Amino acid sequence: LLSEYSSLKKRYWGQHLWARGYWVASSGNVTDEVWKEYIKNQKPDEPDDDFSVL
Repeated sequence: LLSEYSSLKKRYWGQHLWARGYWVASSGNVTDEVWKEYIKNQKPDEPDDDFSVL
């Protein structure tokens, strides 16, 4: 990308064009519902008790 567009090369010289923590992939034949369930299951479980400091 940078070799094709010299204006980007000048602008992003010495910097990163993409963020390190971002990932993209093709989902193929996976439905939106399957992705939603997968994402929902990635969240850590909530604790069963409420903790508070007074």
